[in-house]
Amino acid sequence: MTTAKKYLVTGGAGYVGGTVAAHLLERGDRVTVLDDLSTGFREGVPAGAEFVEGRVQNAARWLDGSYDGVLHFAAYSQVGESVAKPEKYWENNVGGTMALLAAMRAAGVRRLVFSSTAATYGEPAAVPITETAATAPTSPYGASKLAVDHMITGECAAHGLAAASLRYFNVAGAYGGLGERHDPESHLIPLVLQVALGRREAISVYGDDYPTPDGTCVRDYIHVADLAEAHLLALDAMTRGDVPAGEHLVCNLGNGNGFSVREVVETVRKVTGHPVPETAAERRPGDPAVLVASADTARERLGWVPSRPDLADVVADAWAFARRRHQEEGA
Repeated sequence: MTTAKKYLVTGGAGYVGGTVAAHLLERGDRVTVLDDLSTGFREGVPAGAEFVEGRVQNAARWLDGSYDGVLHFAAYSQVGESVAKPEKYWENNVGGTMALLAAMRAAGVRRLVFSSTAATYGEPAAVPITETAATAPTSPYGASKLAVDHMITGECAAHGLAAASLRYFNVAGAYGGLGERHDPESHLIPLVLQVALGRREAISVYGDDYPTPDGTCVRDYIHVADLAEAHLLALDAMTRGDVPAGEHLVCNLGNGNGFSVREVVETVRKVTGHPVPETAAERRPGDPAVLVASADTARERLGWVPSRPDLADVVADAWAFARRRHQEEGA
């Protein structure tokens, strides 16, 4: 039986951070969530977690030697906004992590799991993407996450931190009442579900002439609960010493094959039983035809095997969450 530990979860009022915090609590760990609620929601903090409203830049106020590790999700993540306001992303994503690492160093907390992104790779030369692929982010968002990865590598080598960066593309589904609720919403599955709910007239399909089986873009979709499991496995690997002090393990997380925009839309139609009208739109600049990540390293080093790889299961959980929110809002 795993001995209960204590973790700080930055950004734990958000979709992914909150789900990871819930998983930690379910296995008996103690959790403190640090979030400034700029993009997260107070009700997104799972019951049983201690909540501190504050910025990650000030983590030193709350972090002390009683913590066994940190899981870091506190970042802005809108690609378009990062192009318009790059300084916001450098200040928060990079500056915030610099402050967090300093706080961890001062407190003697030597384990970190970082929520990175496959956007660090930019437009890949080959798929599925492996960790040895060249990194060439196409937005300040991706660049800020890559800068943090470099920062963590240096911290591990110089100061004996044990760390894991988990890089993934599209997280979807819902878990325990926690689901996607971005504002503005930019992710495909919740957008298509808005059409099924009648909150949006149609879904825009950006390009149908890509070199893919049905002409639409292919992307990775991982169930948020599977993603949470990967974070816990990374912590466990550090506890066992499989990711020792001084190592920065980088793992891509993916389903291995991906799903096209049309497959997502059709799956939503089947799961919801509602019509989902489509409108054709021009390709978006910089949208690669296929983005799929290889999870071989995560499988070999962490023992991570997604238990919910079926797109219909992902959509069904997201649909249940979307309907519940729709009803709560009295729509």
